[in-house]
Amino acid sequence: MDLEVRHLRMIVVVAESGSVTKAAAALGLAQPALTAQLNRIDRTLGGCVFTRDRQGARPTELGELVLRHARVVLPAMAALVDDAHRHVHDEGRVGTVRVGTVSSAIGGLLASRLHAALPAALGVDDLLVTTATSWSVEETAERLASGTLDVALVGLCDDASPPTDGGLVWTTVSTDPVFVLVDEYHPVAGRDAVGLGELADALWLTAPGSGCFERCFVSACARAGFTPRAMGESDRTSCIDQVRGGYAVALVQPVLLDAPGVRTVALDGAPLRWTHHVGWRRDAVDRIPVEVVARAAVGAHRDAVQRSPRYRRWRAEHPVEIA
Repeated sequence: MDLEVRHLRMIVVVAESGSVTKAAAALGLAQPALTAQLNRIDRTLGGCVFTRDRQGARPTELGELVLRHARVVLPAMAALVDDAHRHVHDEGRVGTVRVGTVSSAIGGLLASRLHAALPAALGVDDLLVTTATSWSVEETAERLASGTLDVALVGLCDDASPPTDGGLVWTTVSTDPVFVLVDEYHPVAGRDAVGLGELADALWLTAPGSGCFERCFVSACARAGFTPRAMGESDRTSCIDQVRGGYAVALVQPVLLDAPGVRTVALDGAPLRWTHHVGWRRDAVDRIPVEVVARAAVGAHRDAVQRSPRYRRWRAEHPVEIA
């Protein structure tokens, strides 16, 4: 039997677990199957990799030697696979930058700014900026880490952070209060702000997502003295249609593009906040001018504020709350 990468991975997991039983569970194998595999590895190497007894599994001197090599080989193999994935996905493309977005009202503006800024920064005449939208920050982070995305723009509750596994680097773009969207004839539509408790009897809508926003909203309602009567998830078009029909109110980003028949209103005290983060792989600095990407994201948010008169006015009146 030849020693393979999967065998090295097994050895590392057993060493880290300190037990064949625990390692088998972590690897998704039956314990007898893992034991048989370790016996074959011992025969291949000509000696025992572990001392196995009632106290668990401990590396022998030979095992320590194998582990030192395994801890070099396994990360190198992971890097090889990642580089191969990037090569395959990039093959045949000239000047392509792939942007993933999650729960963001400024993704299109970012793509437009990257279209304008990146060709000169990359020294190319022909550049494509493609976008992929998801409701899951975790899924988008995994795609970014695997190399199938180059840049990601994600929105999260203010006290949440995007995943950093896979060598991801994130920078904060902006933090905004969450507004409420009501129909134009709603009693609070003409007001600058409304207390959360004043809408206690409403049917609430939010955008789909995998984060903690619903939990944060329910907590904010509890602090305001009520429990939401009902909540639903809806995409942007369906959400606006339901609000316009007077059936519901929606929690939205204040930079949401204005739509006929509905109005955005601030929530008193800004009990909920939404933060945008832009990210890339740590090694992307060799391929992408990340400082240009970061500036483009900040500029996209600034563009969104400028096209939102109500939010622009709110920011002018609440400089401390947005600092």
